[in-house]
Amino acid sequence: MKRFLCVLLAMLLMCSSALAEFDLYIKQYPLSESGEAIVNDVTFPENWQSVEDNNRVFYEIFVGSFSDSNGDGIGDLRGIINRMDYLNDGDPASGLSLGVEGIWLTPIFLSPSYHKYDVADYYQIDPQFGTMEDLQELIEVCHERDVKIILDLVINHTSTQHSNFSKFRSAHLMQNPDNLHYDYYTWLDGSATTPAGRTFAKVTGRDLLYEANFSEAMPELNYDSELVRQDMLDVALYYLNMGVDGFRFDAAKYIYFGDHAKNADFWNWYIGEMRKVKPDVYTVAEVWDGDGVIDQYLPVTSCFNFTASQTAGIIAETAGGGDVNRFTKYVESYVHGIDAISNNALPTLFISNHDMDRAAGYLTMASGRMKVAASLYLLSPGSPFIYYGEEIGLRGSRGGANTDANRRMAMLWGDGDTVKNPVGTTYTKQTTYSTKDLARMSDSLLNHYKQLIMIRKANPEIARGDYKALAFEGTKVGGFTSTWNGSTVAVIHNTTNGDKTIDLSQATDIPFTTLAAVAGAGQATLDGTTLTLAGQTSVVLR
Repeated sequence: MKRFLCVLLAMLLMCSSALAEFDLYIKQYPLSESGEAIVNDVTFPENWQSVEDNNRVFYEIFVGSFSDSNGDGIGDLRGIINRMDYLNDGDPASGLSLGVEGIWLTPIFLSPSYHKYDVADYYQIDPQFGTMEDLQELIEVCHERDVKIILDLVINHTSTQHSNFSKFRSAHLMQNPDNLHYDYYTWLDGSATTPAGRTFAKVTGRDLLYEANFSEAMPELNYDSELVRQDMLDVALYYLNMGVDGFRFDAAKYIYFGDHAKNADFWNWYIGEMRKVKPDVYTVAEVWDGDGVIDQYLPVTSCFNFTASQTAGIIAETAGGGDVNRFTKYVESYVHGIDAISNNALPTLFISNHDMDRAAGYLTMASGRMKVAASLYLLSPGSPFIYYGEEIGLRGSRGGANTDANRRMAMLWGDGDTVKNPVGTTYTKQTTYSTKDLARMSDSLLNHYKQLIMIRKANPEIARGDYKALAFEGTKVGGFTSTWNGSTVAVIHNTTNGDKTIDLSQATDIPFTTLAAVAGAGQATLDGTTLTLAGQTSVVLR
C-alpha cells in the first residue's frame, strides 16, 4: 500500500508539473437562464457592421441525420428550421448560437436512397424531408438572420427512377433516334468496347449500355444534348428564383469524364447563365483532385480544397503540433494563386465532409487537436466549411463495413430529438457528448467554435484581406497578416503543447499594440513586440 501511495503521489506531481508547463486554464463564461455558457470574450468594434459578401463560414448539413421534427427518425427541413437558434440566432454578438453565416444542404430532392444523390425528380422535395413550403420557410428564416443557403445540386447523373431515364429507354426500345430523349444519357451499343476508366451498365432486355461511373442506379447525363443542358439549367434557375443563394455542385469533374477543359467550359456556361439572373450567386464545386486539376475550374467557381483536408492534409498535420509557418506559406500560395487566375473563386478550406472519415476520430477532442484545427482553418480567408457535428466532436469512420453511412451519423442534441443513424450504420464508437452537454461546458469544443466564428466576424480583415504569411525562424509558431480597407490584423498560432515567446519584429514592422482575441487552451500576453502564447493557443492582434 505504501508503495502504491508513493506511485500515486509521483503521478499527481507529474500531472501538476505538466499543467504548469502548458499553462492551461479554463474559461469561465457566464451562463444563460438555460445553463448554456455565453461566449462573451469577443469585442465587436463600435462601428461594426456585417459585410455583405460570400466570405462566410458555411455549415454542411446532411439533412436526414440532423434533426427530426415529426418522430419518424429521419432529419428534415422542419428540423433545421427548429434548430436555427442553434445555428444562428440573428445576433452575431449574443454568444449563444454557433453563428454560422451560410448553410449547405445535401440533396433534398425526391430520391429512392437515404443519401439522395440519385435524384428522381428535381422539382419535388423528398417527402421524408418535407415540402416545398418547408424549403421556402427555411430560406426566409435564413435570410432574416443574414444566413445564406445553398443546395447540393447533383446534375452529373440522375436516378434510374427519373422519368427521363424511362423516356431514354423507351426511345431505344422503339429504335427512334429522332426522339429527343434518345441521347439524353451517355450510351454505347452493347457490343462496343468501353473507354478505359469508365463504367457502363446494361439496360435489361436491350443490347444497350449506359454510363454509370458511380452506380448502376445513377446513369450519367449527356451534356452534348441541348435538351439536357436546358433542363438542368431550368432546375438551377427555378431554385434561384425561389430565393436560394447558390449551389454546391457534386462530381463537377465528371460532366465530361476525364476532360477537364471541356468540363470547365460547361461550368463557365452553366454558372454564367445563373449570374444573368443572380449576379452574386455563390457556387462551390466538388473537384476531388490535386491543386493542379482544381486550378482549371477556379476561373469559373470556388472549389473545395482537398489538399488541406482529411487525416493526411496540412490542417491535420499542423494541428498535431506541426510547423505553422509551413501551413501559412501554403495558404499564402493557395490564396494568391486563386487571386491570379480568378475573380469568381474564394479560398474554401475544410477538414472533412460526408464522404470522409470524421476529423474527431483522428484529431480527437481530448488531445486538444480538434480545437487547434478549427482555429487554423476558421481563422483563414474565404469561405471555410464546417461539417455538421464537427463542433461537438462527432465521430464516424467507414471502417471494415465500407459504408459511408458511418460518416453521416445522427447529430447528438441531448434534448430528446428523435433523429436516428441512417440505414447501414455499423460504427459504435460515437462521442458521448451532445450539444446540450457541451453548451454548458465553458471550455468545450462547441464554445470554441462559437468563439472562433465571432472572432472572424468581429475582425472582417481575416476573411477578406490581403494575406501575407509571417516567417518566424527557429520555432513552429507562425501566422499571417491580413489587410482590408486600410486596416491590418495579425493571426498567430502556437500548435505545440508548451508556452512559446516570439519577437514580432522578426517578421513584420507593423506596430501591433492590441490583443484583440485569444482562443484555445491557454492565455497570451503582448509586451511591445514580444508575444507569449500558451500551448495550443491562437491570437488576433490589431
